[in-house]
Amino acid sequence: MPSIQRTAVITGATSPRGIGVTTARRYAREGWAVVVLDLDGETSAKVATDIGNEFAVSSFGHEVDVTDEASVTAARDAVAAEVAAGNLPPVGALANIAGITSPVPFLETTLELWNKVMAVNATGTYLVTKAFLPAMLENGWGRIVNMSSVSAQRGGGVFGKVPYSAAKAAILGLTKALARELADSGVTVNAVTPGAVDTNIRVGSTPEQEAALARDIPLGRTATTEEIAAVITFLSSDDSSYLTGTTIDINGGSHLH
Repeated sequence: MPSIQRTAVITGATSPRGIGVTTARRYAREGWAVVVLDLDGETSAKVATDIGNEFAVSSFGHEVDVTDEASVTAARDAVAAEVAAGNLPPVGALANIAGITSPVPFLETTLELWNKVMAVNATGTYLVTKAFLPAMLENGWGRIVNMSSVSAQRGGGVFGKVPYSAAKAAILGLTKALARELADSGVTVNAVTPGAVDTNIRVGSTPEQEAALARDIPLGRTATTEEIAAVITFLSSDDSSYLTGTTIDINGGSHLH
């Protein structure tokens, strides 16, 4: 539980099998108030309400298109209004989880797909961070956790090929540069790089793809969303105060460096 009550903002947090909703639930279980942001505002509000009721914490859901600055600003302003009204404590953590993959070979990649993957993963992380960072700076305390991927480190993968790897690599650069810039502010910035995780991304995967995944993981299994969420909430805690600019690998040994 945070030493004082704070709000955690989570993007991409409504998919039933997703890392985002599991992370939102774990924040709530640890005593944080939660803000659920996703494309569908109605679903975001319902997920937030369900989490708030289950864990007896303040919660709020709102729609956001992380690729659209006006949409991100509107979401930020809606959260700020809830804080000002006393419905939520100050924002203390941001988990940038919204993302999409690019499971096609490079020569089949269109410019439209490239731009979309970069927009959701990299530009979305930039826009949402820029929107919520000022409140953390004003309070002198904050935790930003960015979702990258093992694909950024080793290149490609079964479900995320060139555009996805490039976008997730950009997030690692953003994380390190921003961590240095904010080092004396009380706000830390870290990234996580999951390997294969049991999420909706793998729905409809072929037996061959699943076999390829299994062969590539020394621990012999994919991660659960709870295992990823545990690291994200740790990086949002007081206990992580000496970690910034760090990348935490959660890949079962599939990439060692």
